[in-house]
Amino acid sequence: MRRLGELATLTLSALALAGCATMNVSSHVERGVNFAQYRSFDWGPADALPTGDPRLDRNPFFKDHLEGAVEKQLATRGLERARAGTADVLIHYHANITQRFEVNGVDRDRGYCYDDCQPRLIEYEEGTIVLDLVDAHTNRVIWRGWAQESVDKVIDNQDRMERQINQAVTKMMDRFPKPLVRVTRPGEGKLQAGS
Repeated sequence: MRRLGELATLTLSALALAGCATMNVSSHVERGVNFAQYRSFDWGPADALPTGDPRLDRNPFFKDHLEGAVEKQLATRGLERARAGTADVLIHYHANITQRFEVNGVDRDRGYCYDDCQPRLIEYEEGTIVLDLVDAHTNRVIWRGWAQESVDKVIDNQDRMERQINQAVTKMMDRFPKPLVRVTRPGEGKLQAGS
C-alpha cells in the first residue's frame, strides 16, 4: 500500500511540474445557432488592444501565421474567404502574454522530497490566444475558442512559434461545431452532420 502511495505522489508531482507546459484549450458555443447558415468569413476590423507584449505587437510573422492557420482550419470546415463586406462571419483574435508563477509544494506535503524538501518556485510566461467568430449580421459572438500555454523559448524562435500556433489553432478548431450540411442525392435532399 505504501508503494502505491509513493507512486501516486510521484504522479502528482510530475503533473504539477508539467502543469506549466501543458496547453489548455476550451471553447464556448452560442446556444441555438445553426452553423450551416455560415458559408463565408472575413477578418473583422482590428481592435486597438495591444497584445501586451511588444515582441508580438511588432511581429508580422505572428500575425500572418496565426491568420493563415485560422483560414486553413476554416477552409477545412467548408467556410470560404469572402469579399469585403459580404462575409457571414467575422473573425477577431486577441493574444496576450502574462508572467506566471507556480509554487510546487506537493512533494513536501506528501512526504516525498527532492534535495532539501523546499517548495520550488516555477516562473514562466504564458501565452493566450482567443478566437471569436461573430455573426456579421447580428454582431453577436457565436463561437469563442481559446488556448493557453507556456511561451518560454517560443517568442524569439519562429519554428517553435509556428508549431505552437498550429497546435493551438488546430486544437481550438477541433472544438468548432460540425454544422449540418446538405447532402444531395438523386430525388432527395437530406441534412446530416458534417465532417
